[in-house]
Amino acid sequence: MNLTIDPWIPVIGADDRKRLISLNNLFAEANEIRDFSVKPHEKVALLRLLICITQAALDGPADFDAWEICRPIIQSAVKGYLEKWQASFELFGDGPRFLQVPGLKTSKEDGEGNPATKLDLTLATGNNASLFDNAAGNARAVGTGRLALTLLAFQCFSPCGRIGVAKWNGTDTPGKGSSNHAPCTPSSMLHTYLQGSTLLETIHLNLLNKDEASDFGTKFWGCPTWELPVLSIDNNQAITNATRSYLGRLVPLSRAIRLDAEGKQMILANGLDYPLAPLFREPAATLVQRDEDSVVLGATLGRSIWRQLSSITVKRRSNKDTISGPLALKNCDGTQAYSLWTGALVAAGNGKIEDVVEACYDVPAGMFRDEGRKVYEEGVALANLWQYAASKSVKAYSETMKLEPVPYERARNHFWTAIEQYVPILLRIADKPGELGDIKVSEWGKQVKEAALAAYDFACPRQTPRQIQAYAIGLQQLFLQKPKDPNSPTKKKATAKKKS
Repeated sequence: MNLTIDPWIPVIGADDRKRLISLNNLFAEANEIRDFSVKPHEKVALLRLLICITQAALDGPADFDAWEICRPIIQSAVKGYLEKWQASFELFGDGPRFLQVPGLKTSKEDGEGNPATKLDLTLATGNNASLFDNAAGNARAVGTGRLALTLLAFQCFSPCGRIGVAKWNGTDTPGKGSSNHAPCTPSSMLHTYLQGSTLLETIHLNLLNKDEASDFGTKFWGCPTWELPVLSIDNNQAITNATRSYLGRLVPLSRAIRLDAEGKQMILANGLDYPLAPLFREPAATLVQRDEDSVVLGATLGRSIWRQLSSITVKRRSNKDTISGPLALKNCDGTQAYSLWTGALVAAGNGKIEDVVEACYDVPAGMFRDEGRKVYEEGVALANLWQYAASKSVKAYSETMKLEPVPYERARNHFWTAIEQYVPILLRIADKPGELGDIKVSEWGKQVKEAALAAYDFACPRQTPRQIQAYAIGLQQLFLQKPKDPNSPTKKKATAKKKS
């Protein structure tokens, strides 16, 4: 199977029809393709591959001016590039293989390998968790197209943990049986991309120019790993390109993999080690300030992505800035709205995969300015206040009813689920901050207040006389007292004194 000519990428056309498509056809029809039909981490991996191919084909763009005019030549440039490197996109065979290393031999005496289904991070196979999949056993058929997609995503997102040791051209694979996170996984990293109306527009919006790419950790532009393949663990020039250049890191070799001829088994071992943020920054990541350090903004299952938008929409003003959203925001002119897609694979510190998350928001131009983000942050803070007030009411109700445990989580989940549908209201307010009076009495303020009451109603029934009495006591906490901010200066000061 060759990925340039055989269909393997699930896409959605302008007619909403889903189908598989090859790399050649994808770029040829990129103006008629709306999006991918894949899981969030697979979409990130595919975008990194397409951006890498495009930028290698263009050998640029060199700067912002070149980026502005390069869109019309992307398809023709990529067509010639894929023809030149077609042999490197084979999934099987004796020659070059896509994202697989040559000369890899198992160190097991029985020669047994790993099931190739282990590449799919959402299947219950091998040591993978059964979070997304209840089927038992490893003996299941996987199409070659699906195998190619999972191989790409696995190299980008494989979590840390114990891993087998294999022989790579006679030398033990690195790590001595342990592996670090692949580049896209640390801190359950949120990956954010500008989303266009077509796939061609999406690719173009997320291209970095050479000036921008050379100044966030990677010291040189580099080339994709198929142009400079890593033939052995001692191949220092190729390893430096793969792990420390912009193009080399986009499609990583974080694991040493070799599929068998039928695609059912594979040799799996640790691959290359990728320096991570803040030393090396993934272009679609957001960096935020925590204490005195800059850290990657990650997804958490208890915090909706929309609450992080004020951090994600920070544009990098100069090459010295480290705190900002995805680097492609530099392509935004600041006068129009953009759609932002963001997603992540959520993994615990021990490498256990917990879930995948994604969201897409139509972000107005005002959110890319300080004034708009400040208003948005005030709106999120107000929602936090009302959620905190609802929790106090639930506690008062539960104490009166002598309930254990207190149903905080029930109320909290209901509140954040209810208020999320009104995020477009907050975005509209942030777009025109000069027209805002008191945010507490704005349309957003009214909705968060109603959501707090609805959450309290949901968590605290009032069917019996005793429940009605407890409900009234809890309701006083919600409306007769001013909600206190758990992050207020007074609270922080008291906490600091207690710690000292």
